[in-house]
Amino acid sequence: MANQINADSMESSSSYTSKTIDHLGLVAGMCDELGLSNLIDKLIPQDMAKRTVSVGQAVKAMILNGLGFANRALYLSPIFFKDKPTERLIGPGIQPEHINDDILGRALDTIFDYDPSKLFLQCAIKAMNILKFNPHCAHLDSTSFHTNGKYNSHEEEQEGVIRITKGYSRDHRPDLNQLILQLICEGRTGIPLMMETMSGNKSDKENFRKTLKTHAEQLKTDFSLEYIVADSALYVAETLKEISKIWWISRVPETINLTNDIIDALAPDLIMQTEEPKFCSLGVVYGDVKQRWIVIYSPKVNQRAQKSVNKKIFDITSKEQKSFYSICKQSFACEADARQVAKKFTETLQGTTINDMQITTIGYFNRKGRPIQDRQPDYYTYHITGTIASIISYRNNMLRRKSCFIIATNQLDYSAITDSEVIEIYTKDQQKVERGFRFLKDPMFVASTLFLKSPKRIMALMMVMTLCLLVYSALELRIRRVLQENKATFVDQKGKPTSKPTARWV
Repeated sequence: MANQINADSMESSSSYTSKTIDHLGLVAGMCDELGLSNLIDKLIPQDMAKRTVSVGQAVKAMILNGLGFANRALYLSPIFFKDKPTERLIGPGIQPEHINDDILGRALDTIFDYDPSKLFLQCAIKAMNILKFNPHCAHLDSTSFHTNGKYNSHEEEQEGVIRITKGYSRDHRPDLNQLILQLICEGRTGIPLMMETMSGNKSDKENFRKTLKTHAEQLKTDFSLEYIVADSALYVAETLKEISKIWWISRVPETINLTNDIIDALAPDLIMQTEEPKFCSLGVVYGDVKQRWIVIYSPKVNQRAQKSVNKKIFDITSKEQKSFYSICKQSFACEADARQVAKKFTETLQGTTINDMQITTIGYFNRKGRPIQDRQPDYYTYHITGTIASIISYRNNMLRRKSCFIIATNQLDYSAITDSEVIEIYTKDQQKVERGFRFLKDPMFVASTLFLKSPKRIMALMMVMTLCLLVYSALELRIRRVLQENKATFVDQKGKPTSKPTARWV
C-alpha cells in the first residue's frame, strides 16, 4: 500500500510544472486589450496552414521579449520563453521552441512587405480608440541607432529601403553606421502615434518637412490632433510654409539674426535681477508666416550658462591675446604696412579690444660696434604695441543670449492657447518623447539586438520596438488611471506613496 501511494504521488507530481510570469502577464494583458495581434493578423494576409505562429503572435512574442528587460537577442527567444507559459501569454499551442529566429525573421520580412510605418499607424489608431484618449498635441523628434556591419552603406539607396550609413550620431559613435528613428508621440503620456525609419545620413530638417507635409492632415483626421511640437529643426522657412494647415510650436534657432536682436532688446527688462522665470510675447513675420514669438528668461538656464560662457570667453580671449603678441613681434618695413596689419587684426577681434595701440620705430646701423655720436640710423623697422583687454559687454551679451530662448507658434489666438501653456507644452511635455528614446536605447531592451540579416528586417524590428513603447506607455496610463479612479497609491522607489508610478517600477 505504501509503495502504491508513493507511485501515485510521483505520478501526480509529475503532471504539474512551474512557470514564471513575473510582469509579463501585465504586458500580455495590455497587448490583448489593445488587440494588437488580432489586428496585425487581420491586416496582413497569411496562410495559417503553413504557419505554426502567426505574424501577430510573433510580434506579441517580440514585445514580451523586449519588455521582459532580460537583454535577450531575438535568436535566443526560445531560451527566454523556456520557463514561461507561452500558451497563456501568446496563444494556444504555442511552445517556446516555436518562437525561433526563423519564425521571427519571416515575420519581420512579412511586416516589411506590408509597410512597417503603415502597420504601426493602424495599431496606434486602434490603441488610442480603445484607451479613449484624444491627444491635444504631439511631439516630433528623432534619434539614431548605431549598428555593427556595413549593410548597404556602399550601395545606391533603393526606394522604400533605408540606407544604413554614417551620419550625425546622437550616440557619439561616428565610426559606426546608423539609422534614424523618427517618432511623433502624444505629449502627456508619451504614447507613440507615428513612427518612421530613415537612412542614417538624413537631416532632421529634411525629415521633419517631409513627414509633416505628408502626414499633417492625417494626424488631424485620425487623432484629432491640434498642435505639433518640435525642436528648432522644424523652424525652417520652407517647412513653415508647407505645414500651415496645422498648428505648430517650435523653438527658434539662435542662428537667425532676428533672434539675437530681439533678445538683446528685451532681455534687460526680463532679467532685472529676478529669480523667477519671465517671458513676454510679440508678433513676428518669418518665412512669410505670421506667428507669435515668446521670449523666455530662465534663471536656471542662466546659472548653467555662466560656466559655459566663461569657458568660451576664456578660449576666445586667450586665442586673441596670443595672436596679438604674435603680430607685436613682427617687424615692418614701413609705418603704412604696420598700420594696415593692425587695422585688419582689430577687425577680427570679438571678445577683446586693443588699448593705446601705437606704431613704434627702432633704428638700426649697418656697421657693427657703437655708432658715432649724433649719427642717424641707416634704416628703421616699425612695430605694433599696445595692451589687450577683455570686453565686458561682449560677455554680458553672450550670457544674456544663452539665458534666454524663444518659442514660436503660428497660433495667434491667445484665447485658444496662452503663452504659459505654449511654454509648458514645449519645455515639459517634450521630455516624454525623449524619455521614449531613452527607453528604446536601454541596454536591457531589445535595442542591443540590431544585428539582423538585412536593412528590411531592421526597419520591421524598429516598428516592433516602437510597439513595445506603445504597450509600455499604454500600460502606464492604465495603471495611473485605475489608481486615480480608486484614490489609491503605489509605493515608489523611495518608499513613498504615489498615484503616478512608472510602469517599469510596477
